[in-house]
Formats: sequence, C-alpha cells, structure tokens
Amino acid sequence: MSQEQERRPDQTAGIESIKYGDVFEVSEKIASKPIAPKDAASMQSAENKELGHIPKGGPASIMQSAAVLNQRFGGVGRDDMTDIARDKGVTVSQTEIEGTPVVTEAVGGEVLAQYTHPSTGGGGGGEGGGGGSTVEATLSLDADVVTIGEALELAALSAGDKPVDESDAAAIQAAEVRATGLGHVVPGGVGAEAQRAAAVNIRTTRDEQKTKLSDVLTDATSKLVDDKPVTKEDALGVVGAEIRNKPDLATHPGGVAASMAAAANLNKP
Repeated sequence: MSQEQERRPDQTAGIESIKYGDVFEVSEKIASKPIAPKDAASMQSAENKELGHIPKGGPASIMQSAAVLNQRFGGVGRDDMTDIARDKGVTVSQTEIEGTPVVTEAVGGEVLAQYTHPSTGGGGGGEGGGGGSTVEATLSLDADVVTIGEALELAALSAGDKPVDESDAAAIQAAEVRATGLGHVVPGGVGAEAQRAAAVNIRTTRDEQKTKLSDVLTDATSKLVDDKPVTKEDALGVVGAEIRNKPDLATHPGGVAASMAAAANLNKP
C-alpha cells in the first residue's frame, strides 16, 4: 500500500474514519490508525485458526463493522491494510491460567482484547462454537449515513462488557431524546432501561452480575420509537451528558459518547 493510500482517510472531505482508538483501549501509536478491511480480515483468519470460530462481538467482529463503514464512506479502500498491521502482524494467542484458557488478541503488538475462553474443545464451527461471553449486534449498512440507533449498537460491540453506570445511562438517554425528537425519555425505552440498569448496578457488588452495555444496547435500533442520522450536534450533546456524570470528565473508550462521535465523523456535515 502506498503512502498516499495510508494518508487518504484523513483527507476525505468532511469525513473521518473510525480509528482503533475509537473502539479499543490502545496507545497513541495505533489509536489514530483507521481500521482497514485487510486488518479485519487478518484478525478473522487469526481467530478462526486459533479458536476454531470467529466470536460474535469479538475484536474481528468489531473491526469488520468499522472497516465496512470506513470503506462505505471512502475512508479506506477494499484492499487497504494499516502499516502497523502489515509490518508487525495480527495475533490471537491462548495462555492457560489456573486451568482456564485466556485469549489475547493484538494488532502490531497492541492488545485489543483479553478474555477467558472456557472451552476450546471440539472446535468452534461458526455460530455454535466457543463459549464465553460475546456480544451480538449487527450494524445496518443499507443507508448512506449512520443513525443514532446504529451508533448505540456500535457501543454494544466495542464496550459491551462494561457495566452500565450513571454516565452511560445519561448518554443513552441523551441519544434517545435526540433520536426521537420527543424531548423526553420514552417510558420503557432504551433510556429508561439504561437508567434502571445503572440503579441496580450501584447496589450490585460483583461485576459479573451487573447489567452490561451489551444487555441494554444490542438491537438498540429496534428499541427506539424513531431514529435519525447522527450529527455533530447530537454527538456533542451525548458527550456532554456522559462526561457530566463522570468524576474524571472523560468519555469511556468505545462507549456511547465515543461511538456517537465516530458516527458523526462518518456522516456528511
């Protein structure tokens, strides 16, 4: 891939690609790199070779969703691969800790995800293989823009294991209000569900028993009474709602605000 191709994502007028730093907790050397189709394909191949299947909601799944969006909006080409993935490789490895296999997935030595993989016996075999906790969410790519519901589903993919807290609930409610245009949270809607989850999680001691973002945001589009394309104003409103409810005044990597910002960058101004 030429240097001109590598710079192209940042030169697309009015549109920015989804970067690694938008959906994964990584260092600065990879955070600004756009997720390219061949990065995702390499990760899918590595997962399938090591695990026997491609986990739903795993790094390869997230990368594929981001790469398809990036390609659709002209940020990357079908045959593009970021330099760090090409030069330093994409890896999926397993290490047994106290009898439990722990999977580490990395691009260019940068760890994207590390998780337990309870059973590797019998191969994966696609949909039924593996075991372990995964997120199932599908982004609709039929429209020319990314909607608020789709951005929420991206958060379910990229930060699905995060327990829902007040900052998440505030961000989800702000997103819902902007999607519906009703000016209030819909009773029984995704915002109300997020608020209930945050309230229960405060009283829940063990993280594994807490409601996660994936529990609330998977299929978010179908939970909204109306939807609309994400604008920069929508993203700013959701970012503000999230950081106002966090002591460090920072958004969560790959979370609701970050996913809204990434979607707004992809949509035309």
